[in-house]
Amino acid sequence: MSEHTYTPSTKFGKWFNDRLPLLTLGDHLANYPTPKNLNYWWTFGGILTFCLVTQIVTGLVLAMHYVAHADLAFDSIEHIMRNVNYGWLIRYIHANGASMFFLAVYIHIFRSLFYGSYKSPREIIWILGMLIYILMMATAFMGYVLPWGQMSFWGATVITNLFSAIPLVGDSIVTWLWGGYSVDNPTLTRFFSLHYLFPFIILGLVVLHIWALHVPGNNNPVGIDIKKPSKDTVPFHPYITIKDLFALLIFIIIFSGFIFFSPNILGHPDNYIPANPLVTPTHIVPEWYLLPFYAILRSVPDKLGGVILMFGSLFILLILPWLDSSKVRSAVFRPIYRIFFWVLMIDLFALGYVGAMPAEGLYLLIARVGTAYYFIHFLVILPVLSRIEKTDPLPLSISEPVLTGMPKPEMMREDKTKL
Repeated sequence: MSEHTYTPSTKFGKWFNDRLPLLTLGDHLANYPTPKNLNYWWTFGGILTFCLVTQIVTGLVLAMHYVAHADLAFDSIEHIMRNVNYGWLIRYIHANGASMFFLAVYIHIFRSLFYGSYKSPREIIWILGMLIYILMMATAFMGYVLPWGQMSFWGATVITNLFSAIPLVGDSIVTWLWGGYSVDNPTLTRFFSLHYLFPFIILGLVVLHIWALHVPGNNNPVGIDIKKPSKDTVPFHPYITIKDLFALLIFIIIFSGFIFFSPNILGHPDNYIPANPLVTPTHIVPEWYLLPFYAILRSVPDKLGGVILMFGSLFILLILPWLDSSKVRSAVFRPIYRIFFWVLMIDLFALGYVGAMPAEGLYLLIARVGTAYYFIHFLVILPVLSRIEKTDPLPLSISEPVLTGMPKPEMMREDKTKL
């Protein structure tokens, strides 16, 4: 915690701050001691906050013009694009913003996996982050249904049908989701209501996520705790804020490239065809950020088995802090873990690729192998590796590698397991 305490200089400021200490909170955030060795991978937390605010603001504007009715939804999207002032821009920001949101969150998650940010004492931060991620996927899926194009309608049909595999209550859940006996107007109304609600739940979880982060403080690339705040840390402002703003600027430039030059490249052409229950698309695929889990779902011929594996792949991430018990956090000092980390990345990219392909032949084989490795990685490799891996020596402090470069072995701690 910062030793600096802010005291308002005016009587009104003191009166207000005594009753609602927002001024003190702002000062605390500005002077919050942050590890001085944070690299640009740590800027994606701020980028994700920007993405969430952007999605909420543009979503609110779109909701003012959207009509959640099966006969009018598709035409209301065209109305937004053609007749609403800057409606095309707002919709493209919202649609591409979802993809950029997931791109940033995947980088944020992969950084946490590489540097061990899910380990003690940050388990709650990780669990809250995973809950945000799961809610994001649910929100994005329901948003994908709202344009009521061919891919929207049939995507909703396929995904909601999965719940029918649940024994005893599955059919009742599907009927409740549909609001009837098929995907129709009640389904669209339900999805619109939940799509509007979930971002605010996500916002609440983000506040808890940041609050939980401020208890143990930030992790860092070497994965060791702060020893001397005066040497190992810098104030959050201006050092970290300037770095975050620069990274955000680069992110916005890339984001703008999609919006103004290729706004439809991440979408599906079939979604520009109005929904038709009598015509099934040749190949039904979700958005790119859901493809790895879609591949896991289709890798098993049994519907219930696929559903269990898909939800199991998410549950594994929630319990990850207890699967990897290594005392060394950062992959920088875990040479074998580092290799398996990159194998996992390749595996996820492969699953994403085959998720967009027909579930047959070689694609199905790759999906099954990729699914098997995903579960083996978390349930077998990580627990075993955390017990047998010989890690590299850790630096004595955060500031040592920053000020002198990576220290020589004789300057490092001999105990490789104690942080």
